[in-house]
Amino acid sequence: MPNVKVTLDGIQYEVDNKKTIIEAARENGVSIPHFCYHEKLSVSGNCRMCLVEVEKMPKLAIACMTQVADGMVVHTRNERVINAREAVMEFILINHPLDCPICDEAGECKLQDYSYKYSTGFSRFVEDKVHKPKRVEIGPRVMLDTERCIMCSRCIRFCDEIAGVHQLEFTQRGDRTELTTFPGEKLDNPYSMNVVDICPVGALTNKDFRFKSRVWEMSFTESVCTGCARGCNIEIGVRNNEILRLNPRKNDDVNSVWMCDHGRMDTWKNVNADTRIKSPKIRKDGVLVEVGWDEAIAKVASELKSFNRSEIAVLGSAMASNEDNYIFAKFAKEVLGTRNIDFARHHVGADDNVLIRADKTPNASGAEEVGVAPHDGGMSFEQIISAIKAGKIKALYSLEDDLATIPGVAEALDQLEFFAVHATNHCKTTEHADVILAASTYAEKNGTWTNFQHRVQRIRPAVTTLEQDRALDNFKMSRWDKFAAHNDKWGKGPRRDSRPSWKIVASVAGALGAKFKYNNADDVFNEICQKVESFKGLSYLKVGMKGAVLKKQTVVA
Repeated sequence: MPNVKVTLDGIQYEVDNKKTIIEAARENGVSIPHFCYHEKLSVSGNCRMCLVEVEKMPKLAIACMTQVADGMVVHTRNERVINAREAVMEFILINHPLDCPICDEAGECKLQDYSYKYSTGFSRFVEDKVHKPKRVEIGPRVMLDTERCIMCSRCIRFCDEIAGVHQLEFTQRGDRTELTTFPGEKLDNPYSMNVVDICPVGALTNKDFRFKSRVWEMSFTESVCTGCARGCNIEIGVRNNEILRLNPRKNDDVNSVWMCDHGRMDTWKNVNADTRIKSPKIRKDGVLVEVGWDEAIAKVASELKSFNRSEIAVLGSAMASNEDNYIFAKFAKEVLGTRNIDFARHHVGADDNVLIRADKTPNASGAEEVGVAPHDGGMSFEQIISAIKAGKIKALYSLEDDLATIPGVAEALDQLEFFAVHATNHCKTTEHADVILAASTYAEKNGTWTNFQHRVQRIRPAVTTLEQDRALDNFKMSRWDKFAAHNDKWGKGPRRDSRPSWKIVASVAGALGAKFKYNNADDVFNEICQKVESFKGLSYLKVGMKGAVLKKQTVVA
């Protein structure tokens, strides 16, 4: 790849000759303001905010469309360039409403940021501003405020180039230009909410998040989406210990900078929902009653001990982490001695050509990899269900999965003599359970998932549980530091007495006489990396923010 030498603001850099000025500048830490340019979309060059001076060129050039050349000398912040940017900002702001106090984009708005940096601070325009439609529902999930639109065309290009459907368009001319939906269309493609992320102003907003919080009042945690086997990298926005929104996080090896609407809207509502299981429950006289952890664990241990190993089956989960599934498989083999271990697969529809996968679980690959599979003649998932119906399997212990939604499984669960389940929320499966063990959601625990490409990725706690609060209270720090830790990051929102599944299983193993000594998820993952061949050489540090591909695996495109 041939390189050329380019001078940016007096410093010479060697860059790829196919790069534009704005790309070369970004790679070398030089910031050039822009509105319409987006690294994952085609170049439109219509905002003119990225004007720079290139020596020997008669006029200022737009950095997003001007390709570098050997010996090029570029000035990105001299007086001529600053004056041009101030002029561009003045034109953009002429008809822009003063909505910052009520705009959801405040705090993460490019126009707001550039107004502070490049605007002159006053307007020479004294006529009435042009008024356009506000609060327009252009789709089921996105609201449009046309007055705020600066006509950057990012959203139009996204629909055309990424989502593959032409649903947005400009109409009218001059300062009457409006963004609207194409005739007969609504903004309802499966990736429609990405236009909210890439809108540089507050023109396009998330209907679900509108007016819920200012961004500076929220904490943000890097995690992974649970919507399908893609494992899109996300950022979880939390206020008062409640999730308010998910946004995609850049990872070119997984999801680029996008995510689907299903992952954004449907994968986290259970964390805040009223259906959350807030503490363990035992069925007494046909009614589920809240109990303490010691009683629930003792109940599971005593019941499992009363059956022969051939009468017991365990079901892991593609919704649980690698750590959860590994400990569960170890418990099944070393403590219960059962060979009947598997998990349910959930395939719905088909893969699309952007991100969505037919496998609607985040960790099917990981569950298989860490040992959740029948061995030495053990039964598969389908065989386990058949054996329950035939009366051969009498006790079932299951991880975080709503098994009763699978045709024919609910009838089988009714025939069990004992059924224990780890669950985060009340569901069809918990209606059949004798013991419900309150499991932490993906947003409340540390761990890893393995996506369909066999890439291991980290999940981290974004909201806290009662157990984490107790650990914090026991930690040696001043009461003021504890107050700050409790309230600054997580606020005063609801806590659940839930635990990560690996810790619950380790407690049940302890009640059965086994010694599973793990202090945290790191200990479990370290053991996985020692015992599971494909994980060898990994650690949480090596997995990092972008994930790591397992050894001896063929990466699926």
